Amino acid sequence: MASLEIFQFPCLSDNYGVLIHDQSENVTGAIDAPEAAAVKSALAEKGWTLTHIFNTHHHWDHTGGNEELKAETGCKIIGPAYEAAQVPGIDVEVREGDLLKFGSHRPRVIETGGHTSGHIAYWFPEGNAAFVGDTLFALGCGRIFEGNAHQMWNSLHKLTRLPPETAIYCGHEYTANNAKFALTIEPENEALQARAKEIEALRAKDLPTIPTTMGLELETNPFLRPHSPAIRARFGMENSDDWEVFAEIRKRKDAA
Repeated sequence: MASLEIFQFPCLSDNYGVLIHDQSENVTGAIDAPEAAAVKSALAEKGWTLTHIFNTHHHWDHTGGNEELKAETGCKIIGPAYEAAQVPGIDVEVREGDLLKFGSHRPRVIETGGHTSGHIAYWFPEGNAAFVGDTLFALGCGRIFEGNAHQMWNSLHKLTRLPPETAIYCGHEYTANNAKFALTIEPENEALQARAKEIEALRAKDLPTIPTTMGLELETNPFLRPHSPAIRARFGMENSDDWEVFAEIRKRKDAA
């Protein structure tokens, strides 16, 4: 199997765009299309021709380049079935568990509603990577705009079942602010303390903190750690369900 080549680049104010390439069939996908110009510049830099767009959700900063890129390249646009009416230029509607074909790879669709009602992620098992849009961030998670806390927790919990070595690519560079908040939720977490210092050093050099890994997020991301005795004790929620503890963390982040 040909390896999955991944090229990440900044766009808009704090978004990341990602290109994926499988040389075996010379196919190139954009994970979301925040802005056409940035995607075209990245394609030119790599010498690749766009064949697919994989949209995670309908927000404009993830679909804004869809129609221009499709008009210029004839690429196929794949997106969530439950948001199809809101995804510009969509050709293929996908749902939970669908297996897609991308060169020699078979990415799997995971429904991760909460940030938007029909949000999805794309997991490339052989490429050891997952593209999670705005559901999960490094040390954070997306705001709950269209779903509810119980739904969002279920979506995040699905992602936690990915192999710990899975590279996690998300839609925004929010990690420095997320680290500051995370330290207010679980300050005694030594892995989190160390990671916050690493993130500060990376951002001081204007370097990306993405991708992360699922294993690292499980150790340090408070939104994935509602089971933590320290967090539960801090909130006085020792006997609450995980999703209720998660909801309290999300509430505090919204107010931060």
